[in-house]
Amino acid sequence: MPRIAYQPADLADPAELVAAIRARRGGRLLHLDRMLLHSPPLAAGWNGFLRALRSELALDARLRELAMCAVASLNGAEYEFHHHAPEFLRAGGTPEQLRALRDPEGALQQAGLFDPAALAALRLTCEMTRDVAVADATFAVIHAALGDRETVELVAVIAAYNMVSRFLVALAIEPEAPR
Repeated sequence: MPRIAYQPADLADPAELVAAIRARRGGRLLHLDRMLLHSPPLAAGWNGFLRALRSELALDARLRELAMCAVASLNGAEYEFHHHAPEFLRAGGTPEQLRALRDPEGALQQAGLFDPAALAALRLTCEMTRDVAVADATFAVIHAALGDRETVELVAVIAAYNMVSRFLVALAIEPEAPR
């Protein structure tokens, strides 16, 4: 059970904000949205920021979703993993990689499972999530693989989805039941 009741699934106000969130979500409000809508300014900022992270970056979608799934696993955010696992597969990740992302630190030891860029992204995700600080060697590898813009974007994705996972876990937000 969530620690605070979700707003109703048929919430209509504030109309413009609810419509924008529904548009991003294919017509419905997810549990996360219904929690965020307790604070319309928070929900508005969240919707715009996460939309940009999900759809406006140059960063490869597979690396983006790999980071999101790894953050979810590291932080025990099942809701986040539930929603991003299918996206990781659609972006070119394999079922074997997805299974390995349930234990991201262990996945770092599985030689050959990930290409060098994905492995570097996974290492960066583990370091940022567990330690906040990133080793110079880790940063050098990811920066060499991605360049300036995509490195900045990946760091932002990891930071943002750590925020998301902490919000989800603290409020005990549950994955939606299958339709």
